[in-house]
Amino acid sequence: MKTRFLGSDNHSIEVSTIGLGTMGMSFAYGHLPDEQSMIPVLQEAVEMGEHFIDTAEVYGPFTNESLIGKALYPYRHDMVIATKGGIQIVNGKQVIDGHPQTLENSIEGSLKRLKVDAIDLYYLHRVDTSVPIEEVADFMGRMIKAGKIKHWGLSEAGVQTIRKAHAITPLTAVESEYSLWYREPEEQLLPTLKELGIGFVPFSPLGKGFLTGTMSVDQPLSSDDVRSTLPRFKQDAMVANMKLVDIIQNFAKTKDVTNAQIALAWLLAQDESIVPIPGTTKIQRIRENIDAEKVILSPTELKALTEAANTVKIVGNRYNEELAKRAGN
Repeated sequence: MKTRFLGSDNHSIEVSTIGLGTMGMSFAYGHLPDEQSMIPVLQEAVEMGEHFIDTAEVYGPFTNESLIGKALYPYRHDMVIATKGGIQIVNGKQVIDGHPQTLENSIEGSLKRLKVDAIDLYYLHRVDTSVPIEEVADFMGRMIKAGKIKHWGLSEAGVQTIRKAHAITPLTAVESEYSLWYREPEEQLLPTLKELGIGFVPFSPLGKGFLTGTMSVDQPLSSDDVRSTLPRFKQDAMVANMKLVDIIQNFAKTKDVTNAQIALAWLLAQDESIVPIPGTTKIQRIRENIDAEKVILSPTELKALTEAANTVKIVGNRYNEELAKRAGN
């Protein structure tokens, strides 16, 4: 695979053009695959050139990092593994906790589970509004100096928080949702990251599977699938939003590629500092996503796709009320 750089100057890191989000291997999307079946999937992804892997302490919790540690131990020196801390499980519920002592404990745990000497990229998973971000940034700087982490980033943070944090300890990357059906980052986030020289890692670049065209609007999601709690995945919203899927599918047909490849190619064309991390549990989907880097959209095609997508009024919020409170702080 080709590579791209997240960050700039002395806080940049080189990664594969498309990374792999691993949350669904241990968490969130209904029936979970057997851990042993995921080891060859992860190893095959690396063999195909996908050297940027995204996980988090809370995925499982803990089990996803352990899976990554087991599967990728033979490749650990050739990988860029990103993980996240700052969400704890208390009485069975997720609680945001960005205090330095909590993060330090999380880092130590992640190091052991991932079986690495240092974490390549460590994100604050969500901003804890009770802890000054300057305090977190200073802590991350000390962790870098101590050799515990190599780079750091923020997930789902607001632009003012990003600016404050970057001024203390330069950020390498910011992770947030971005795709053809969630365009809000274009308003403030992307210009800010461009100005500051910070890389952007879009999660859910395929709309949590919706943009692939493989989801049925007539088949309800299971109660243990996190998407069932999201307004955008209610049946009426999915029916309305299918207009965007149809547009993507029409473009895919003209290029003789898949919906997923068009959606990813569109993202890659937005800026050289963008590295999407689509998630999957299937080797064939990993191969399909990797091949998206070969899909070139001409300026005319890119403009036409963007303008067509602009005509669709997306129905439904991406988060429910509780999850929305955690984003953009």
